[in-house]
Amino acid sequence: MSGPDLSTTYLGLPLASPLVVGAAAPLSAEPDTIVRLAEQGAAAVVLHSLFLEQIEHDWQEWHHHHTHGSESFAESLTFLPRTEPGHLGVEGYLREIETARRRVDIPIIASLNGAEAGHWADTARAIETSGASAIELNLYAVPTDRDRTAGELEVQQVEIVRSICAATSVPVAVKLSPYYTNLSHMAHALQEAGARGLVLFNRFYQPDIAIETLEHQPNLLLSGPADMRLPLRWIALLHGRVSIDFAASGGLSHGTDLVRMLMVGASVTMVVAALLRHGPGHLRTMESELRRWLEEHHYGSIQELRGCMSQQRCPEPEAFERAQYRRAVSSYPAVLWESDEAIVP
Repeated sequence: MSGPDLSTTYLGLPLASPLVVGAAAPLSAEPDTIVRLAEQGAAAVVLHSLFLEQIEHDWQEWHHHHTHGSESFAESLTFLPRTEPGHLGVEGYLREIETARRRVDIPIIASLNGAEAGHWADTARAIETSGASAIELNLYAVPTDRDRTAGELEVQQVEIVRSICAATSVPVAVKLSPYYTNLSHMAHALQEAGARGLVLFNRFYQPDIAIETLEHQPNLLLSGPADMRLPLRWIALLHGRVSIDFAASGGLSHGTDLVRMLMVGASVTMVVAALLRHGPGHLRTMESELRRWLEEHHYGSIQELRGCMSQQRCPEPEAFERAQYRRAVSSYPAVLWESDEAIVP
């Protein structure tokens, strides 16, 4: 297609555009859906997550069957499983990777979800063998142990990333939450541990309470435009200061949303909620909007756009952020109160 060049590179992978489908079971659990996403313009697809709890369950079950009866008669050895847990639940995930790789010619990125020590390295090696182009490690955790400091938790997470990067040759991206005291320090530590990219940000799904039945219940809300603000801010702050690729995640629905994220330094944009709302065809809509904007503003490629609104050239980014904060606070109009109603002039 003629017009602006949308090609980009993420984790060393050449992509036709920055439109990457983020990890979500409804979008990547079925091979036919992955094929539709590729046909509609997805440059890459992140598979739904394989959770640490699933991995550990599989390894424990394998270990039990492998050792159970091992001191019995020699004939019992013929009933032992194979020497790796490939036949267990993890194998189903590996088969999904293999199937997707056969059916589409875009990169398939595996997703691992967890934040504790475990059989990460073994699983990463198996994922590489299955043909995944990269691994996205989702460090999803809600710390509640008051005896563990933030520093201890971060060191553990960095070591998990280091072990995965050392175990496999495929590139690794880390999906983070925004709740770090010093995100810049964490980004540098993850880069030094071997991570090639950061996905900003993970969204915690907050529970609700059914007050009549006294039960906890899930309350899954899709992301919206307001969720773009955090990744926009932090990618702008980190771009050019950490030698790593950034993937923007959260609330992207229009081509102009992609423009904003590219301007602050994102290499790719993760799209999930918009596809759940509008279907795979919305990828074409977003791509067309992005092309049109670039053409109207005389950009020949997204490379010309990337990072033009980041803060990498600002000598005092902290002072800049304080100035932006003051401007935002002072821009809200004064509120006049009459009885119990607010009147904004």
